[in-house]
Amino acid sequence: MKQSARLRFWFTRVSFVLFSLLFFSCEKEVPKSVVAKDSSYPAHFPEIEYPDDNQFTDARYKLGKKLFYDPILSEGNEISCSSCHKPELAFAHDQKVSPGIEGRLGDRNSPSLANIAFHPRFMREGGVPTLEMQALVPIADHFEMGSNIVVAAERMVQLEEYRTLSQQAYERTPDPYVIMRALACFQRTLISGNSPYDDFAYKGNRFALDAREIRGMNIFLSDKTQCSTCHSGVLFSSFDYANTGLYESYDDDGRYRLTLEEGDRSKFKIPSLRNVGLSAPYMHDGSMNALSEVIDHYASGGANHPNKSDLIKGFEISEIEKVDLIAFLHTLTDDHFITDERHREE
Repeated sequence: MKQSARLRFWFTRVSFVLFSLLFFSCEKEVPKSVVAKDSSYPAHFPEIEYPDDNQFTDARYKLGKKLFYDPILSEGNEISCSSCHKPELAFAHDQKVSPGIEGRLGDRNSPSLANIAFHPRFMREGGVPTLEMQALVPIADHFEMGSNIVVAAERMVQLEEYRTLSQQAYERTPDPYVIMRALACFQRTLISGNSPYDDFAYKGNRFALDAREIRGMNIFLSDKTQCSTCHSGVLFSSFDYANTGLYESYDDDGRYRLTLEEGDRSKFKIPSLRNVGLSAPYMHDGSMNALSEVIDHYASGGANHPNKSDLIKGFEISEIEKVDLIAFLHTLTDDHFITDERHREE
């Protein structure tokens, strides 16, 4: 692991543990409860589960949305969550690595936040168990916001609008508890499930995909490519962890950072493919600029790494088949989601 990456990891881990102890040591684990679906919610999707202490309310959504777009959480009020997660890109980014404060660059690509409500764990190595706790990482990370959540809360206390919104949402003054929960409440509403593929597969519209896109879908589902083995289900991800043979030797140790088990070295959470046509560049480090590159990588069988998935064996694919497969992947783009004004900055 690079020295900078090692320091970054341990700084984040120590901050994460300290804040977890501070804000969760007195909380009991409670069963989850469910928020009702609105009329735009995809009927074929699972219901969103909200923690009992962070049920959805309009006030919490409004506060979380404001915080998501406000650079107040970063050192020097320089960047916001939306700086790296842009709504028109399905809340992903179009740079290999998103610059943090002062232009600092880490070593990982910013993933899409679409359907983040359904992820079982968070971060590329799955080291964070809840969406509420996830906010601690980018706020404290030297390469991202480079701040302190307590300091950020103190800034919010100085502003009447935040004091009012916080009372309406959680009946308390702005503090880390409020920040973590409001951001999570907003992000759980970022649901994407109204693409042309959804119209075809779940709503019975047989004209939603053309012949080329259907051929591409069949290639995606085939035993030859085995794409759907990892990118499965309505969310197009198993959310498991895998090494895809991107390199023989990785700079990023991936899930090994969390487990310290050799078999987890350079394994990363399998991303969803929903809106994948909008979220280039690809892979955990943003090292591939186009879907054609990604397909070529898997067709080649990847590099020889001891932890490479047994599913990465390589396959033959013609240029026409590749075009068809890419056409299908673009049917996972949800124009309703990326143009939904409810999620945009006001």
